[in-house]
Amino acid sequence: MSDAAIVRPERPDDHPAVHTVNELAFGQPGEADLVDALRGAGAAILSLVAEMEGRIAGHILFTSVTIEGPSGARTAVGLAPMSVLPWLQRRGIGSLLVRRGLEELRAAGHGAVIVLGHPSYYPRFGFVPASRFGLRWEHECPDEAFMALELRPGALAGGGGIVRYRPEFEGV
Repeated sequence: MSDAAIVRPERPDDHPAVHTVNELAFGQPGEADLVDALRGAGAAILSLVAEMEGRIAGHILFTSVTIEGPSGARTAVGLAPMSVLPWLQRRGIGSLLVRRGLEELRAAGHGAVIVLGHPSYYPRFGFVPASRFGLRWEHECPDEAFMALELRPGALAGGGGIVRYRPEFEGV
């Protein structure tokens, strides 16, 4: 089914459909409102949609995160949220979004991506527990759910640190 999906950059006229996809995928408005807030703050590094038969079927958003470590603060990219309409899940649409996003970020010269997500899903794209790089999230979470991926070898070398997402993520 994913063969019928086209992944492309989000456009302003997609915003209402993206809101709906996020709300339906997560079963509540928190992530949809988060996307709207991040977009409104100009925080999107990359926002992609999966379109099927002229309708938005999925969405992925990448924003900046800060890593506060022993040698100071540096930035990476955070993947969140990623959503697919419930009745189209488990058909490869999410994987298309993640792969395309990582390709575009790598091509743009970004060094690393951080994600808080399902430990059985994201490793297929190369994500490993962020603790392997000495990184931890500013909040408590299971080690296996907080993951990182170096897009450029050595991008996360530097002594580790605490990863902080943008303030719009607080309360989601």
